[in-house]
Parts: sequence; structure tokens; C-alpha cells
Amino acid sequence: MERRWIVAQACAEANAEIPWTKICGLPCIAEVLKRKGFTCVDEVNAFLQPRLRSLSDPFLLPNISTAVERILVAIDRQERIVLFGDYDVDGVTSLALLAELLRSYGASPELFLPSRMEEGYGLSPESVERCCEQHHPQLLVAVDCGTSSLAEIASLKERGIDVIVLDHHEPKSALPDCVAIVNPKAEANNAFKYLCSVGIVFKLCHALLKTRPAPSFDLKANLDLVALGTVADIVPLEKENRILVLRGMMELARSKRPGLRKLMEIAAVRSPIVAEDIGFRLGPRLNAAGRLATAEKALRLLLTSDEKEAEELATLLDAQNRDRQTVERTIYDEAEKKLADQFDPARDAAIVLGSRDWHPGVLGIVASRLARKYYRPTILVAFDPAGLGKGSGRSIEGLSLVEALNRCEKHLEKFGGHEMAAGLAVREQNFAAFADAFRQAARELLSEEDFQPRLHLDHELTFSQLNSDLLRWHQALEPFGSGNRQPIFFARGVEPAVEPQVLKEKHLVLRLRQQSHFRRAIFFDGASAPLPKPPWDIAFRVNADEYEGETRLQIQVEALRAAGPIE
Repeated sequence: MERRWIVAQACAEANAEIPWTKICGLPCIAEVLKRKGFTCVDEVNAFLQPRLRSLSDPFLLPNISTAVERILVAIDRQERIVLFGDYDVDGVTSLALLAELLRSYGASPELFLPSRMEEGYGLSPESVERCCEQHHPQLLVAVDCGTSSLAEIASLKERGIDVIVLDHHEPKSALPDCVAIVNPKAEANNAFKYLCSVGIVFKLCHALLKTRPAPSFDLKANLDLVALGTVADIVPLEKENRILVLRGMMELARSKRPGLRKLMEIAAVRSPIVAEDIGFRLGPRLNAAGRLATAEKALRLLLTSDEKEAEELATLLDAQNRDRQTVERTIYDEAEKKLADQFDPARDAAIVLGSRDWHPGVLGIVASRLARKYYRPTILVAFDPAGLGKGSGRSIEGLSLVEALNRCEKHLEKFGGHEMAAGLAVREQNFAAFADAFRQAARELLSEEDFQPRLHLDHELTFSQLNSDLLRWHQALEPFGSGNRQPIFFARGVEPAVEPQVLKEKHLVLRLRQQSHFRRAIFFDGASAPLPKPPWDIAFRVNADEYEGETRLQIQVEALRAAGPIE
């Protein structure tokens, strides 16, 4: 859909006591900083110069003291500890981090990952049963799951098994009865609601180390795992997440993990590493195993110290990622055909599709692509032969999926997630009623204006302003991602200096001219539609491009249109 270009207005509400021009002499960067709502100079400096020493006391998390005490008792008594995780990147990095610390204390925790296809997400009855049969836990630590597993945790308690939950998912109502639930979202107004599970595990590790030091364990060196899980889980890169990811990407660049080094080599990730490398290169490869089969190979890749095994696992994950892309393309094409027959943009406030032929492991990715293209909240469901459907949803700005699904709860077996992403289970016989209810909920929660995709532009720049000083200040705003959006600039009256070159049949390489200044630009997926007649307005991001040892500013075109008025 054609996006409406909206230029951010100069921030009149910014704190006038902050000397913005002294902090940054570039108006475009100063305006970006002003819109972040800082209240004092110290907050601005903390954002521009993140420091690990500014991390808060880990014991501020709810119930963390109880969790630390119970884990140390289990270590001292040599109890059977099982770390029960999730099959996504947040889950496997969380397990790897906590396992390595517990091992440094002399414990031998067992690691358990449910099978997405046979057992589904989290503490399902099937996965709990298999876990108990295999490992006979005395203490089970549920990581990246468990907040809504009241019945399953009650059954574990009946067996005499203690449970600790380390999670960041939204609670539905009541909380399970267990030793401790370390989940910032389970406590009203907790300051750490932006953390994902690996961030919570990092805090737990910090608390354990403050209580009982482990000289052989370097928590800072393990920030590579924290950066991977945090970026891949698309939680806000703000406050402490920003510090953890920034330092974690530095550790990732010099990681001693053979598996990560091999995976970065295969994925063509080079230093300096940016969040985009994790989000689009490393994360999908680590996720691929859990999407199509089991995530155990991704977990092994993070933990192995054997170079040969690391190379084999990295190669396998890369191949599984290509398989995942093939399956994803097939489902996307089939969903598009269904939409051609069923979807009416004037009538439908949401997209809900299902099939018995789809693989549930990639539905979230396809739903995300469809939500972007049609700008509608999208839910896709794959039904098994018994008629039980597993679905994934992705939202648009303005709609909380959890709130919308709450309104459809009577049609669902279960559901959970965040504002922008959620999972659910639904019976095939209830699917039509659920689809109608979800579309109605979206209609009630969204306004007509919400259905118009917008392109938010931060500042106008001319080509003469694209220099190394801009690039240096731009890099000071990183890492970019959810909660810290990369600035989108725009330039007017731009013309092609030469004919655009098509790259890999879908991208365009552009040589652009604005008055007497020339710039090379890359326009990803720009070959999918004909370009308008120049001159153009271009919306673009700036990135650092390493070429023959030199760092240069590169333009990445976000959108291009015939020159005209901009709001």
C-alpha cells in the first residue's frame, strides 16, 4: 500500500534547560534526541554513552531473591536441575547463559526444549510429561515460558517438583503457584517490562554472582548471548536493553564461541556488528532449527567448544534456514491466492487465514510480511489432521494483539504473546467464528486513519550534508530496532545521474544527483515496480559502508516518489 509521508515537526516540548546545540551541533540529530523525551543532560549523556556500570541492582526484579536462594540450595544439595526453555532465539540464548553459569558453580543442569510440532509452545502437558520422564527434575526452571501455565505447574507441584519461572510474557489473570515468578510484567508498574527472557536471565546471573561469586565465569563475555536474544525477540532497545545490546555486539565481534564464529562466517557478518546483522542474518539462522524441527541444534551451536562440531552445526542451520525460506515462500504464495478471493480492504479490518497444508513453524514470518503489505493485523493458522490449529499473529501500529485476542477468547483453546506478536491454538470447527470475532475486534479497536500506512520522516537533508560528521553522530544513536527506530531522512529534487542498475533481479543500485552533489544509493526491492518520472523525493536511511578499509556513508532508499508537497 502507498504510504503517507509525514515529516516530524520541530520538537517544541523538549526540555529547554538542556543545551541541545552544545550536545550536538547537527540539527537533524538534535531533533531526534529531543523527541526521545529526556528530562536532563545526564539522561542524554547516558543514552549517547551507554555504560555497563549504570546497570541497576538486579534484586529490583520481582521475586529474584527467592529464585536466587532456591537455585543455590539446589546447587548445594546437588539436586537434579532442569532448565526448560523455548525454541526461539530468546529461549535458546537464555538456556545457554544460565547453563554456563550453573556449570561454573559445579552443577550439571539438564537442558530441555519442547518440540514445536508435537508439543507446542512452553509448558504443555505433553512437553512436561516428556521432560519428567527423561530427567526427573527436583527443580525445574521455566525460561521464556510458564507465566500462564497454571495447570501444568500445579501438576509439577503435585509431583513434588519445585518450579521457578523466568519469563517476560503478559500474564492473563492469575499467576501459577510456584517458588518464584521472575517476570516484570507480573508486577504493576515494574520498571523492567522492556526486558526479554535473556535479559531477565542476565539479571538473575548478576544476582547469583553478587550473592556467590564464581571466579571462572565472566558475565560480560556472555553478553554476546544477551544481544542475540534481545534483538531477535524484537523487544524495545531502550534503557538497559540498549546497554546490554551495545556491549553484547562488541562481545559478539570477538566471541570465543566456535559456533557463533562459524555462523557469522557463513552469514557474512563482519565487524563492526550492528543490530541488523542479528535481526536479518544470525537470528533467522538460529531460529530456523526450532521453526522446522527442534531447536536443540541451535542450542548446541551456542554451547559447543568443538570446532568441527561448530562448523557442522553452522552449516546445518544455514541449510535449514534456506529450507525455511522455501516453505515460507510457498505459504506466502498460497495466502496471497486466498486473499485474492476473500479479502476486501474496505470491509476487512484484519486478515485471518488457515490451512491444513501449512507448516506452523513459519507462520509468524509470513503473517509479518502480509501485515506489512496490506497494513492489517494478520493471523495465520495451520491445522493438524485432528483439526487442532496452531496460529501466529502480527499486528500494526495501534492494535494490541493480546487485547484483541482477549475479546475472542471463547473461541480459542489458548493464546498468549505481546502487543505486536502472539500465538494461539484454535479448533477447526471454531475457526470461522474466531475469524469473524477477531475481525470485529480489530474494527472496534482501530480507526479508519489507523489503516493508512505512514512513513514517518525525521528531518530533511541535502546531499551536501551527508558527511562523516553526520555518520559519526548517527552511529552514536545505535543500536537501532524496536523502541529506538533508525532515523529516516528525506531529500527533495533528486534525479538519476545514470540509468538504475538491477541487482539480483529485485534491488536497484542508484547513482543520484542533487544539484552539483552526487551519491550512490541502494534501493532494496526497488525493482518490483516502475520508477516515477524524475525529479524525485527520496526517503532514506544512512549506514556505514566498509570498503577497502575505509568507512563511508551509504544511502539506503526506504521509499521514492515523484517530487511533490510533503506534510
